[in-house]
Amino acid sequence: MAASENERLTELEVKSAFAEDMLDALNATVYRQQQQIDRLLREVRELREQIAAAAPAEGRSLRDEIPPHY
Repeated sequence: MAASENERLTELEVKSAFAEDMLDALNATVYRQQQQIDRLLREVRELREQIAAAAPAEGRSLRDEIPPHY
């Protein structure tokens, strides 16, 4: 092989290794983000359940919101 072919091959190998490293890093980022999204969805679901459980069945009046010292 000529020197230029060896240089081209080496350059392609370096680029390939860099691309593989970047792909691994991106995969790890996507995995972490998906875990975070799943956790946030669970928390939102739990909060909605808490709100539904805490809300009375009947409508609330603004008078119910007045602090007792008034």
